[in-house]
Amino acid sequence: MKEKAKKTKEKSPKVHPDLAGFEMNIDSFGQITSTLNRDTINAFLDKEMPDDKKLNPKNDESK
Repeated sequence: MKEKAKKTKEKSPKVHPDLAGFEMNIDSFGQITSTLNRDTINAFLDKEMPDDKKLNPKNDESK
């Protein structure tokens, strides 16, 4: 009996619409390459992720 060849489709992961087309790759030298620049990614993270420092203030040292 012949085994059917498995067809692998490369599916894109579901991403936020602001990050559509975002891809990251690591080359053989360990350098990370991206389709979006760092400033765009940081602006998105600042907008979407809560800042833990604002939510959990540390105790003041002035006490």
